[in-house]
Amino acid sequence: MVQVRNDPREAYDQLFRESGATLIRAVYAYTGGRREIAEEAVAEAFARAMERDGDIRDRLAWIYRVSFRIAAHEAKREKSKPASAGIGEAPGPEEGLGSLVAALRKLSPAQRAAVVLHYEADLPVAEVSRLMGISAATVKVHLHRGRNKLRALLGDEEVEDDD
Repeated sequence: MVQVRNDPREAYDQLFRESGATLIRAVYAYTGGRREIAEEAVAEAFARAMERDGDIRDRLAWIYRVSFRIAAHEAKREKSKPASAGIGEAPGPEEGLGSLVAALRKLSPAQRAAVVLHYEADLPVAEVSRLMGISAATVKVHLHRGRNKLRALLGDEEVEDDD
């Protein structure tokens, strides 16, 4: 018999262990390499989720959407400040992203989120749709437009088009 966990804190701990690293990496890429913003956005989203647990149907999707919103807000606020030393900090989630991180900054937030979740977090379109709270068709449009812009920014050899 499977024992049902009633403790929301335990459920969130488990959710963070299973999805936290991927989420931080996705938000890191989404913010264009702002590690501190990514980590703080994810932590804040988890804290907010725990406060509102009874109102949330899909915890992971809710946390993804809130993390991206918080990160977008903080990145916008940071734009008005002088250049930060935190960009491109020492090894962490950014390994393997190379020049893509800088190019991602030039995409719209929705395109960036779709591209990061699909290609960096390696999620299928249906899951990206669920996490972003938009239709699969809209995700495909964001992916198409995002790939085209990245192709123009990075060159054809840098962008993999497998859809």
